[in-house]
Amino acid sequence: MSYHFRKTALGAVLAAVLGFASAAQAADLSGAGATFPYPVYSQWAKAYKEKTGTGLNYQAIGSGGGIKQIEARTVTFGASDKPLGGDELTKNTLVQFPTVMGGIVPVVNIKGIKPGELVIDGTTLAEIYMGKITKWNDAAIKKLNPKVKLPDAAIAVVHRSDGSGTTFNFTYYLAAVDADWKSNIGVNTSVQWPVGVGAKGNQGVAANVGQTQNSIGYVEYAYALQNKMTYTDMVNKAGKRVAPKAAAFAAAAKNADWKSQPGFGVILADQPGDKSWPMTAATFILMHSDAKDGKASAQVLKFFNWAYAHGDKMAAKLDYIPMPSSVVKDVKKEWSEIKGEDGKSVWKASM
Repeated sequence: MSYHFRKTALGAVLAAVLGFASAAQAADLSGAGATFPYPVYSQWAKAYKEKTGTGLNYQAIGSGGGIKQIEARTVTFGASDKPLGGDELTKNTLVQFPTVMGGIVPVVNIKGIKPGELVIDGTTLAEIYMGKITKWNDAAIKKLNPKVKLPDAAIAVVHRSDGSGTTFNFTYYLAAVDADWKSNIGVNTSVQWPVGVGAKGNQGVAANVGQTQNSIGYVEYAYALQNKMTYTDMVNKAGKRVAPKAAAFAAAAKNADWKSQPGFGVILADQPGDKSWPMTAATFILMHSDAKDGKASAQVLKFFNWAYAHGDKMAAKLDYIPMPSSVVKDVKKEWSEIKGEDGKSVWKASM
């Protein structure tokens, strides 16, 4: 299966939603949500199908949609890059666990600019998305890039139009580094954007930036790689220039205390360290602790158990960071909370 997404936003979104069409015919596992992990979930699904015959019907509709669908029990699992808090998990009888970590990267389409040639810091990025910086040759951008030839052209800003965990982590970072962003726009899966045009999913943003000259957007790193996009370097919390690479994502996640938040809901944005990528994020799975279909829930857990054990190489090839073994061990303890109609743990019963 090819993961080079179509050039139009609509086509790209349809490719994501229909990516598991052949697997969906078996109606084995059903999930919906975040587009951030779609590239690695699709790789895992293909390999798991070949190994076990069990398919996965995963609709990459955005974190907001995934949360709504799991709360409505229309899927066996939801997926979100925005971790839910303890009160939300309890209210909706949900168990939450992380699967992989990755990086959110600024992507640009500027003639003559190559990947990693441009560098940007958090304040400048916030001011672009607030409409305070409107041209590529603005003094703030030129100061960061004195040797780069920047055009005297208006910046075409692209953002997510759907409820998005990628947007949650993006706005969380901007709020951490810019007081005006924090007080005037805030942090959420969807915000009132002062400027720009919206596109649906990481795929839609990638497609829109790819076809719009002098544009800027933000996507999960795998989408930048797969679409051969021009990503930028960033200045991190330590004031160091860093490139969006697996080592930089891993450095940001290194000191995360996964037990500090309910459902392992750790935010990895703006972490300290000379080598840390500033917009690093984990992605999460949501399942009901009171499963209405215990057998289906057990099958989902078997899939993610297999992915934890056998999916690291596939994740690494896409520059995702696998979860540490200690976290996986704790995650599997949480799985015992998912109980079927008989009140027994579906995970223990399936072992």
